[in-house]
Amino acid sequence: MIQLYISPSCSSCRKVKKYFDNNGIKYLEKNILNAPISKEEIMRMLTKSENGFEDIISTRSNVFKEKGNKIEQMKTSELVDFIIDNPSVLKRPIIVADYELQVGYNEEDITLFLPRDKREELCSVCLKNNGDCDYIKHLRFSGK
Repeated sequence: MIQLYISPSCSSCRKVKKYFDNNGIKYLEKNILNAPISKEEIMRMLTKSENGFEDIISTRSNVFKEKGNKIEQMKTSELVDFIIDNPSVLKRPIIVADYELQVGYNEEDITLFLPRDKREELCSVCLKNNGDCDYIKHLRFSGK
């Protein structure tokens, strides 16, 4: 099941939810500002990320700006605790699936979360166009 980490005022979060709802993609939603995030959830994000904390922490957040230098010196466990205490430091939305992590809303990358039948439907259209589409190109590039 896809886990979607959001905040209510986030426009990108609303776009992801709308995309998922319109395409029949089931997900569990968690408002990171109202429901505590666990160490396990943060570790799940990190294991699926390419660049660790850099992928999930917003350097534009006020909390990061206040603690910037101290954050860079924190050990992993300290940084996880810091995120738990300051969830607003997380980028949004964060989409976590079995094998994928996506941060933010990206029109091309979000197609990876489509159900197989919808992906196959997209591919059949692309094949009629000699494979000239972003979805096919993305699959080739990512090796999926």
